[in-house]
Amino acid sequence: MPATQPPRRLGRPPKQAVTDGPATATALLQAAVAEFVERGYGDTDTNRIARRAGFAPQTFYRWYSDKLDIFIKVYQAWEEAEHSMLDSLLTERASPAQIAQRWVQGHQSFLQFRRSLRELCLLEPRVREARATTRLKQIRHVRHGNPHAPDEAMLAAMLIQIERLSEALAEGDIDDLKLDTAPAYAALANLIAQLRP
Repeated sequence: MPATQPPRRLGRPPKQAVTDGPATATALLQAAVAEFVERGYGDTDTNRIARRAGFAPQTFYRWYSDKLDIFIKVYQAWEEAEHSMLDSLLTERASPAQIAQRWVQGHQSFLQFRRSLRELCLLEPRVREARATTRLKQIRHVRHGNPHAPDEAMLAAMLIQIERLSEALAEGDIDDLKLDTAPAYAALANLIAQLRP
């Protein structure tokens, strides 16, 4: 009787994918981004994230404490990418209108994730705290780059307006009203212009 190979366990990664280094944490984070963008928080689980990254489900818990932990890490990474994109556009001397377009596009590509973020901010103190920390970091970043920027309270109001207006444009709220989006984009560009040095 010929020898048979033992059956592979479902979700087991190929041998070359097994690693205990930071690459594992990064692969899990990238898989989580894809899952949260496609499915949102509620329809994603840690097993799915691990399998998408090419690992056995238990590997997830070597790097992240739970699904909420990795969601917060994804949010922080997204915000860092937004900061980098904004810095790059400012360096390139993009117009406020161009920045507004790019900002809304960024929100459009993360619609499911952003919906989950809004919901979790109402339900989970850890997410609400992470969002507040990120917003304070944004405020300090703007003030560092623009010594003539308004005080922190005014900057907070402006950044929240930018965020909400970007989300409304990304979600199609103004389109639903059968109204022209140009004034909303102009208002967004005006807010962005006020943040520039």
